[in-house]
Amino acid sequence: MTVTHSAPEIATSQSGPPSPRAGRRTSVWSGLWPLAVGIALAAVLHFVLPRLIGQYYSRIVMDIGIAMIMAVSLNIVNGMTGQFSIGHAGFMTLGGYAAALLTYYGSLSIWGTSLRHGGFLGVGEWMFAVSCLVGGLVAAGAGYVVGLPSLRLRGDYLAIVTLGFGEILRVVLQQTGKVIDDAEALKAAKWSQFFPPPVGGAVGFDGVPKYTDLFWVYTFVTITVVVAYRLKHSSLGRAMISIREDEIASQAMGVNIARNKVLAFVLAAFFAGAAGGLFAHEAGVILSPKDAGFQRSFDYVIMTVLGGRGSITGVMLAAVILTALPEMLRDFEQYRLIMYALLLIIMMLVRPQGLFGIHEVWQLWPGRGPRTAKKKT
Repeated sequence: MTVTHSAPEIATSQSGPPSPRAGRRTSVWSGLWPLAVGIALAAVLHFVLPRLIGQYYSRIVMDIGIAMIMAVSLNIVNGMTGQFSIGHAGFMTLGGYAAALLTYYGSLSIWGTSLRHGGFLGVGEWMFAVSCLVGGLVAAGAGYVVGLPSLRLRGDYLAIVTLGFGEILRVVLQQTGKVIDDAEALKAAKWSQFFPPPVGGAVGFDGVPKYTDLFWVYTFVTITVVVAYRLKHSSLGRAMISIREDEIASQAMGVNIARNKVLAFVLAAFFAGAAGGLFAHEAGVILSPKDAGFQRSFDYVIMTVLGGRGSITGVMLAAVILTALPEMLRDFEQYRLIMYALLLIIMMLVRPQGLFGIHEVWQLWPGRGPRTAKKKT
């Protein structure tokens, strides 16, 4: 008796089960393609946008990118975890000073000048990129220290602690030493001259090489957004959101409250420190201790509230609006702040949950909302 097999059966028996290695390649690509697309778009912005809109508006687009990083990172603490931090600019300033210290004195010691060295993706720019990561790590260390009080404090009391961190940092930076502005003086300097660090004191840290451009800003925006989005949809992110909704119930279900709260502060501080490195190396910027003050932190808190608690795309849109709006109202100089505040008040009255609430922008499209379970008949 002859047994015949159909073509699909033969193909299935020959191919066998899918290869684990192929599955790993697919998962790696699915994790890397958003980064690749974001970096490619950042390169397009860098080479094309200044020719289309000019240097002035390109500078505004850069400021929007830095504000996006700050708002998305603060959203991890204030939006996802439900804490209340108003000292986020302190992490930004600390990271900015750390990054500027590395590039300024590194450039002086290697090339004898603090001016920009090399072209696009040259050795100077790679030193700048590493310095931003170092600034992020320094800020993350401070975030760990500041995050520890969040284990016992919440609400207004935690806000006072974070506010105090920014004010302490501002006062400490005012006591730092004078900037060493000569390569020969740097070689002859003693170790005692670097404690406290020579970063300008109350005058500010001037002379930092200006490497920040659209490519690096939106490369870091891409990294920040991808990490925040994957965190939000991971088990760790859901644990953070459960803390925001009901801390007691979350703890009863086995969520490690202490670890998640501190981790939220560390992650947010890291990206704020990296944004500080971008801000420090931006043309026309002189780092100053007053950058750690509560006014700048309050701006980022407004972005997270306006965008919606936990909505990544919402706080990004709020960062665009609140960064571009003062420039759009520049023709109404004497009424600008009044109009700015009035628009915020109207927004909070009309939509107190923020622009997108807890959702992302694609979830608001028709047919893309959460699916409802069908009733059994």
